[in-house]
Amino acid sequence: LTNLERKLDARNRAQVNVQRQLDELQNEVNELRGVTELHTHQLGQVLNRQRELYQELDRRVSEALKPENNVPAAIVAPTSTSTSPDVSINYSTNLTENQAYDRAVNLVLKDKKYDEAIPEFQAFNLNFPDSSYSPNAHYWLGQLLFNKTEYSKAKNEFNLVVEQYIDSNKRSDAMLKLAMVEQKLNNSAAAKIWYEKVLSQYPESSAAQLAKSRLENL
Repeated sequence: LTNLERKLDARNRAQVNVQRQLDELQNEVNELRGVTELHTHQLGQVLNRQRELYQELDRRVSEALKPENNVPAAIVAPTSTSTSPDVSINYSTNLTENQAYDRAVNLVLKDKKYDEAIPEFQAFNLNFPDSSYSPNAHYWLGQLLFNKTEYSKAKNEFNLVVEQYIDSNKRSDAMLKLAMVEQKLNNSAAAKIWYEKVLSQYPESSAAQLAKSRLENL
């Protein structure tokens, strides 16, 4: 009987030790969960701020390239188009990629060095062909080339956006620009086709509104 009591007591102590260890492990798990939730929240705040910054950057690029915003006459085409801010970009976590895109954008926004921005966007598209910024980079490169009246080169960039980035919110604007390029090249029939495509594929877009007015005057 004494032997059984000793064994029962030893087992009880072992159970107490196991329970204490389990409690300690649970406390550690709770602490780690709290730290993880905090880091997740902080990361979310950083990513949200980055999205806001890039949306503002692209909005300002769009504004900077409009003739009505006092872009120097030497680089402004006789006509242009307004574009809406980009709100559906997938933002990269590649710092070098972000820096390269920032550098090209800032040449337009901050420095107003439009000619220098062209090779920067070209280099970006070459170095980061799979970037989430690619449709925007090709579009802005096309816009800069359009403003320099390099219509054939601009056409190539806008075509890339239309053909390779079906889900991009720059696609309707690129199609509109292709119509405008064809008008500049005195190809009214091709321009009409592109304007009609904008109206049929993006009837509710701002590009469609511009396409409708231009088509009526074609």
